[in-house]
Amino acid sequence: MKPGDVEEFFRRLAAERPNPRGELEYLSPYTLLVAVVLSAQATDASVNKATPALFAVADTPEKMVALGEARVQDFIKTIGLYRTKAKNVVRLSEMLIAEHGGEVPRTRDALQQLPGVGRKTANVVLNIAFAEPTIAVDTHIFRVGNRTGLAPGKTPDQVEARLEKVVPDHYKLHAHHWLILHGRYVCVARKPHCLSCVVNDLCAFKGKTTLEAAPLKAKRKKAPARMAKGKSRKKRSAKPSPSRR
Repeated sequence: MKPGDVEEFFRRLAAERPNPRGELEYLSPYTLLVAVVLSAQATDASVNKATPALFAVADTPEKMVALGEARVQDFIKTIGLYRTKAKNVVRLSEMLIAEHGGEVPRTRDALQQLPGVGRKTANVVLNIAFAEPTIAVDTHIFRVGNRTGLAPGKTPDQVEARLEKVVPDHYKLHAHHWLILHGRYVCVARKPHCLSCVVNDLCAFKGKTTLEAAPLKAKRKKAPARMAKGKSRKKRSAKPSPSRR
């Protein structure tokens, strides 16, 4: 995608959603970190159903450690991989206390040292909690980057590197949110909503639907099946029933 088109791409996304925000519910950088760890291979909606009760009793690393792994499991049983995630949440809480004074670190390297925290999770925390212009590439952004031609790449890291290079600086802070929301609600995996897409004309997706291609051809009615050769078109007369004796 040409630089001018990239600028226009984000100008339109920004006009559509002037104040984008993540959909995970949280109270602090720590609860955001926990929520993002729990959201791996799960939907934000499923996490948001479980975390209010959890955060009501454990909204700090100290409280989470005191709660313990078994009790954390009880709160997050509705989330996939809850046993592993409960273990990671307690362990990362212990590390925050031991190595960071109970605070969430503000660097990607330090965040990625925590159990259950990869590059994507670190980028989300840095962007939302600390307003860093990072771009976390999840399945939605990976799809949008490749499908539109904005940032093609074979891996999430390649797409992230490309986005870092092409996204104008004045759009980088919210680029993550604009792209993820666009992929989640418009440029969906199956049957993308191209006709309602504000960047339709800038998109390189060959399978997109345009306004010009919108009218569908009327479906042809199926012709009646031909009768097999040798069979009469006339209904055979019913055989007379035998007379009763």
